[in-house]
Amino acid sequence: MNKFLFFLAIFYTFNINAQGTVNSKIKKIVIAHRGASGYLPEHTMESKAMAYAMHPDYIEQDLVLSKDNVPIVIHDIYLDDVTDVKTKFPEKVRKNGRFYVIDFTYNELSQLNVTERFDSKSKKAIFPYRFPVEKSKFKLHSLQEEIELIQGLNKSTDNDIGIYPEIKNPEFHHKNGKDISKIVLEILTTYGYRSKLDNCILQCFDHHELSRIRKDLKSELFLVQLIGWKIEVGQLQEYKIYADGIGPSIKQLIKGYDKNGTIIFSDLVNNAHDLGLQVHAYTFRADHLEGIPSFEKLLEIGFYGAGIDGAFTDFPDKVVEFLKTK
Repeated sequence: MNKFLFFLAIFYTFNINAQGTVNSKIKKIVIAHRGASGYLPEHTMESKAMAYAMHPDYIEQDLVLSKDNVPIVIHDIYLDDVTDVKTKFPEKVRKNGRFYVIDFTYNELSQLNVTERFDSKSKKAIFPYRFPVEKSKFKLHSLQEEIELIQGLNKSTDNDIGIYPEIKNPEFHHKNGKDISKIVLEILTTYGYRSKLDNCILQCFDHHELSRIRKDLKSELFLVQLIGWKIEVGQLQEYKIYADGIGPSIKQLIKGYDKNGTIIFSDLVNNAHDLGLQVHAYTFRADHLEGIPSFEKLLEIGFYGAGIDGAFTDFPDKVVEFLKTK
């Protein structure tokens, strides 16, 4: 690609204005959170295929390493609240009563049945109106398998849906002698995800690790710093050094309410946009409305009240349809 075409591609990808900052009025994006997890058990291939058919912009992959260094698509480092591991491998329980992905080989993990997320003590579903717990047959899978599914569907349907992997608990992996970020980046490179021009966004809550991914591991991917805590403007400036966007929770978008019950928005989105950072907020759920009267109202608040650029959602079809009407 010559220099002119390269910069033209950058312009249309990020809508850069005359001051060189990213315009916050770019296309709003939909991220299928753990797939179509409002309808099928999270992070199963079936959930990802259903999500794909709903035409989001990206499909998310949370990643944890197996004992033999295979990135497994699963939300936590634990197995006992989404699988039948207690029945299949009772001897592998740790002293704290938990079962860890890192203690199992890929072959062993493939033997487990996946179910809707449940409380490991009460056995009750976290979201009671979703897919029934312990029904049907679902399996764990690797990052490579999911990429091949999405890329295969992109080819057969002539679409271009991206991937949105998350490095889960990198410090835990480091303490166990595993460099999850390096392994994941090597796989992403193998499948053609190398730069901001490729349809891949990489995310992590650990700011030390995300900075390392940019600086030490030399990644040129679009990086999003996930945020699970209150932050100051100065911290945003630090994130800007290595990240292209932030991922706050819905609650961080709202500062409070005035005496008339009108929402007072925090400055987080505006401050991020002033630094050229995109904002992708989590998690928009039609069956968990954060005290808001309706899902449509929640989406209105996020996209057009707070001004976010993208939303993680368990119900990608509903968010895609909502944005079509705007």
